[in-house]
Amino acid sequence: QVLLVESGGDSVQAGGSLRLACAASGFTFGNYRMGWFRQAPGKEREGVAYVWWDGAPIYADSVKGRFTISKDNGKNTLYLQMNSLKPDDTAIYYCAASSQRWCSGSCLRRSEYNYWGQGTQVTVSS
Repeated sequence: QVLLVESGGDSVQAGGSLRLACAASGFTFGNYRMGWFRQAPGKEREGVAYVWWDGAPIYADSVKGRFTISKDNGKNTLYLQMNSLKPDDTAIYYCAASSQRWCSGSCLRRSEYNYWGQGTQVTVSS
């Protein structure tokens, strides 16, 4: 079955960096659209970035220029490099996968993904 396992979450100071990883199994990784979402306490889960099956990345405005999404098809792993972290980036970060090539709307919407990991906590202190 599809399994997504995130890692790399930690507590850092503002301005610091973290690299999240999502190990995928149970499906043909290179054929899926992959995304990163986050959910802060008391807030809705929001899309951070996603990458098309061909590797082209798309970012939410809030992280553009600071975060980089990438994937390694040989390792079945999705990454999120996060630089210049801010306290507002504090959240649980989730990896998501979709078997659908296209989205009915924005691909940063939660409803556009079939599978989810369990999440990894990122805490940024000022």
